[in-house]
Amino acid sequence: MVGGGPGAFIGAVHRMAAELDGQMELVAGAFSSSQEKSRQAGEELFLDQDRVYGSWQEMLEKEAARTEGRIDFVSIVTPNFLHHPVAKAALEAGFHVVCDKPMTMTVEESEDLCRTVSRTGRVFALTHNYTGYPMVKQARELVRSGELGTLRKVVVEYPQGWLSELLEATGQKQAAWRSDPQKAGASSALGDIGTHCENLVHYITGLEMEEMMADLGTVVDGRALEDDASVLIHYKGGARGILYCSQVSQGEENALTIRVYGSKAGLEWKQEFPTWLWVRSQDAPERIFKNGNGYAAAAAAGATRLPAGHPEGFIEAFANIYREAGRAMRAVDAGQVPEHPDFPTVQDGARGVHFIHTAIASSTKRAWVDASYTPPA
Repeated sequence: MVGGGPGAFIGAVHRMAAELDGQMELVAGAFSSSQEKSRQAGEELFLDQDRVYGSWQEMLEKEAARTEGRIDFVSIVTPNFLHHPVAKAALEAGFHVVCDKPMTMTVEESEDLCRTVSRTGRVFALTHNYTGYPMVKQARELVRSGELGTLRKVVVEYPQGWLSELLEATGQKQAAWRSDPQKAGASSALGDIGTHCENLVHYITGLEMEEMMADLGTVVDGRALEDDASVLIHYKGGARGILYCSQVSQGEENALTIRVYGSKAGLEWKQEFPTWLWVRSQDAPERIFKNGNGYAAAAAAGATRLPAGHPEGFIEAFANIYREAGRAMRAVDAGQVPEHPDFPTVQDGARGVHFIHTAIASSTKRAWVDASYTPPA
């Protein structure tokens, strides 16, 4: 692991998720830019101190040189500005990669990673964790089966309220780096949570953007990056969309919600009630799909660990991505082609970075702009 040292939130989530199914084990790490903090993290995790490193460069060099028992993959849970250099170096050293989102700071960096993955043949998984929820997979199956009919409208929103005050001025670690253009990149709200909205729409519906009109704003005085964004989207094929994300929606926690409407029916999924999927039409009673039942699609059933009525959530969704990525890694290492891999890829990462920068351009111009994009193969 690179990152995830003392005081980090997401690193612990990744560690728990990776180890949940007993198929992966953390054995090495460069947990902080501070050698002392990295050592402290290694002690707390009961790692061999010979495999706790003061820098990610040292970790990659020494792990690559090991004749036996070297790491199989690198999990990157750092602030955004380190994603590209660490991922590229890990891939070129022969390691598979699991990386947090957004994938890179720029479109050029994201396309460079696409080419690097293609050239090295390594597995690259991006932790858009919401795709790991069973009922999200059920929603995708309903769309694919044609049950919703021709898609007409998509509404996706991710309101949070945690940055309603200038929290970064207090030194709070998570707020500080997410609002720093040098570490977060050109965007805060879109980069942090808006990309989840974009990815969730693409995962469930397969729709590709054609054009967009974005309005990005900084509500809290003194903040360097946007904390609120609204985007109107036209998709190829005629569907229309609304995407809203905000970090200043007072009182909200993590209320990610998606609604997809077709010519026959519509569906709704809420991250704060993740084990339920609502399906509605004009001429039939409302239906509710739930985790763990026999009617679930194969992908939803395969992503479920517990019997019906026992809630599964955030960490389990992360774990589904790690499990699927691990399955693909084992196949590649055995000289095989992974069968139906089900996790966000490097191309999904490139699409997300392109979305961020296209929305910024639209907001700056205050105009509709071309949003079409095909990531490098």
